[in-house]
Amino acid sequence: MDLHEILNRITPPDESGRMAARARWNACAKPLGSLGLLESAVEDIAALTGSAEADLGERAVLVLCADNGVVRQGVTQTGSEVTAAVARQLALGRTSVCRMAAVAHCRVVPVDMGIAGFEGCDGVLNRRVGNGTADFTEEPAMTREQAEQAILTGVELVRDEAARGTRLLATGEMGIGNTTTASAVASVLLSRSVEDVTGRGAGLSDEALERKIRTIRRGVSTNRPSAWDAVDVLAKVGGFDLAGLCGVFLGGALYRVPVLIDGFPSAVAALCAQRLCPDAVKAMLASHLSAEPAGAMVLKALGKRPLIAADMRLGEGTGAVAAMPLLDMALAVYNEAYTFEEGGIEPYTPQC
Repeated sequence: MDLHEILNRITPPDESGRMAARARWNACAKPLGSLGLLESAVEDIAALTGSAEADLGERAVLVLCADNGVVRQGVTQTGSEVTAAVARQLALGRTSVCRMAAVAHCRVVPVDMGIAGFEGCDGVLNRRVGNGTADFTEEPAMTREQAEQAILTGVELVRDEAARGTRLLATGEMGIGNTTTASAVASVLLSRSVEDVTGRGAGLSDEALERKIRTIRRGVSTNRPSAWDAVDVLAKVGGFDLAGLCGVFLGGALYRVPVLIDGFPSAVAALCAQRLCPDAVKAMLASHLSAEPAGAMVLKALGKRPLIAADMRLGEGTGAVAAMPLLDMALAVYNEAYTFEEGGIEPYTPQC
């Protein structure tokens, strides 16, 4: 399928599934809506799948790895070589998300979308679109064809996961410089100033933050991406990881697999998917509120409220994986708690 066909095949959410899940929640012997966003998350999943029977037993976090040419402008504390180094540790199961995923009973799937100079290793899927992107202060980060290829790769990753029975996906990313690309994309899509949407990433100094802001301004001015065309924005100032994650969200909507948004870059990718297909939001669950300044702005634009507010900003999918045990606990109540009828208790009725 090409991108146009994928977008046309994504349908609106199934509201009958949502209402069936809500009726089931309301039968549980507890105050109505008292589990808040946990109840909403289960209802969203039912609206996505069309069934009130929610099973999230098989899950994975897709960690898309890629390098960004804009790093040459001094917008990060570390060099691009760190992306490859972390990808190898992901394959060995030693990074932060790997250890958290083990607790959450979640597989970690590292994917090379375009790590600079990376020769590959066992445990990292090779889905390379290019050898890192270009420096967007000088030219577009990638061609439009590469952006579409990366998006389609994300859709295909979900297709393959759905075929193996995966019921819940988390989005992760690893790419030095990707808060710079995410800020550039967010600035254009949200029509906000670069200063408003740009944070310190992995801990920049005041001077380095100013340099990052100037760099993004120059990239947007040089390339003039169209705010009405998310593919154009990704191609001109984005990254292979962001484009791939955009495809993951589209794939979740197409194949009816819920996808947890992680932090700021992941949320920006979700915003790109929403701009390409508004119905794609049906597959999205917000895991946490990023400490990056534009994290809340992007979630608000998506109409999503996060399950966790812990000032996390690690990346790799750590925030998304951290939300999985919360969903497990919600489903334990949803599937196993006694009902008003079973307890011989008069049920609550809505008061407003």
